[in-house]
Amino acid sequence: MSYRKTEIWKTVDWITILLYLILVVAGWFSICGASYEFDNVGLFDPSGRPGSQLIWMGLSVGLIFVILMLESDFFDVFAYLIYVGVIVLLVVTIFLAPNIKGSHSWLVLGPIRLQPAEFAKFATALAVAKLINTYGFKLTTIRNFVLTLALIFLPMVCILLQKETGSALVYLAFFLMLYREGMSGYILLSGVCAVIFFVVGMKYSEVIVGTTALGEMLVSSLILLITMILVLVEKKNIRAVLFMIVSTITAYLGGYITSLFMPVDYSWIAIGLIFWVSFYLIFLSVRNWVWHYVMIAVFSLVSLAFMFSVDYVFNDILEPHQQVRIKVSLGLEDDPSGAGYNVNQSKIAIGSGGLTGKGFLNGTQTKLKYVPEQDTDFIFCTVGEEQGFIGSSVVLILFAILILRLIALSERQSSTFNRVYGYSVASIFFFHLAINIGMVIGVTPVIGIPLPFFSYGGSSLWGFTILLFIFLRLDASRRER
Repeated sequence: MSYRKTEIWKTVDWITILLYLILVVAGWFSICGASYEFDNVGLFDPSGRPGSQLIWMGLSVGLIFVILMLESDFFDVFAYLIYVGVIVLLVVTIFLAPNIKGSHSWLVLGPIRLQPAEFAKFATALAVAKLINTYGFKLTTIRNFVLTLALIFLPMVCILLQKETGSALVYLAFFLMLYREGMSGYILLSGVCAVIFFVVGMKYSEVIVGTTALGEMLVSSLILLITMILVLVEKKNIRAVLFMIVSTITAYLGGYITSLFMPVDYSWIAIGLIFWVSFYLIFLSVRNWVWHYVMIAVFSLVSLAFMFSVDYVFNDILEPHQQVRIKVSLGLEDDPSGAGYNVNQSKIAIGSGGLTGKGFLNGTQTKLKYVPEQDTDFIFCTVGEEQGFIGSSVVLILFAILILRLIALSERQSSTFNRVYGYSVASIFFFHLAINIGMVIGVTPVIGIPLPFFSYGGSSLWGFTILLFIFLRLDASRRER
């Protein structure tokens, strides 16, 4: 018996839809609080941002209806075609988009502005899901892993060429999904460690204690510590760990004795220990024919190479404004009227909300326009000021429930295509939430990515809506038999 279209309303996950509706409505109220002017246009006037967002919300309802009415196989069959179409649109945007605040990421179609990067997320998720769903596909093979990375990095590169760094970095979220699908934990660990090494290296790059470069000393010590932990956890080789500890103690003791007669840079002792430990692990690998030791040694040596590349990447690759933002975030510079202005004003707005907030439309920081981009990238400061700690916590809890719900739905899928797409959706939402909130409260550098369903903009709302409801349509298809 053919599946009836009316049955979709019985099988679709209404819990997720309810969460979506609550977040979208809460987002609209936040946009009102951030952009409404009492002596200007009304809340429902389409010439104002609240009224304009309301139109996009209404159009989203029609978009949801179209997505849910499509056959579930549509997304699998046309995944690559959708991906190619979006890539072409991204390339066209590089050359045709006007310069808006330093980036070429918006296509202007009369009164409408669209940002193709927002739609590339679901297209990439579909393409990656289709590739991994291929018969006999194993992510652990080099060829398949490279193909998967190519699908992820191609739109990322296109968006970088549009000078939209924040939107490009979102594609790193796919690595969370790849880890679920069998990617080596070393790759995910390497990514996390790279961030830690970069932050620590930059934070203490100019600190010299005696003749020791503190930044290199701390990063090298972290690499050595993580290497020992990996050997202990992965191979449970206590003897090897004890050998490394004894070597470390001996090296530093020798360094201390030498320092009594001449200056000693302890960072070079730590670096030398990394080489010594790596060669020892390679020896263990050859002797016992266990390749895990080689992987740990490679991790140590690559981490060391990364440490020495931090200065080059920061000074020669990053743009000047990106350098300033990172320095301000790390406390290396104090620029309250420049790069740090947004974050400082955002913190003031959130802090002024107190426990219960000042109430809807009563935020002084937002009403006086102290926070730039307060209805887009910094929308969460409006939530903090008007709704206080309680309201902000409720919003974060709702997002947490949504992400956990998406993970639960992904786990119950019988199809690899559905599961991979579901985890991609959850990963993207998590990345946006973590970076945006961290950016607003000054924990992460300002890279400019929207808060899902809250930040003003039709492209953002539609992009997240399509991303979410394609998965809900795929999930509903589990009962289509």
